[in-house]
Amino acid sequence: MGAIEREKETIRKMVEIYCWKRHGSERGELCPECESLLRYAFQRLDLCPFGEKKPTCKKCPVHCYKPDMKLKVKEVMRFSGPRLLIYDPFGWLLHEIKEKFSFRKPSLSKP
Repeated sequence: MGAIEREKETIRKMVEIYCWKRHGSERGELCPECESLLRYAFQRLDLCPFGEKKPTCKKCPVHCYKPDMKLKVKEVMRFSGPRLLIYDPFGWLLHEIKEKFSFRKPSLSKP
């Protein structure tokens, strides 16, 4: 699984946890608001200029989200991030390793 697909899986799990806990949706289902947010996040990931060298969003030098969506995604991540450790420990560990050990900022220039 590549970096973009891994990021999609992580954000999907985070949005599902958020929607389940905050909006009372059934586990694995999303309300229309969260479904829209997830579609938007996937679109942004598909258009990421870093491709497979994409850093975690927190370390990314390019801010590709609209301000209102950025606030919503930050809220979801803040809420679901710690809970991901419970519901997907392996995914959480991969995300944390990538976050902690990505020393260089990616470059948009092609070698």
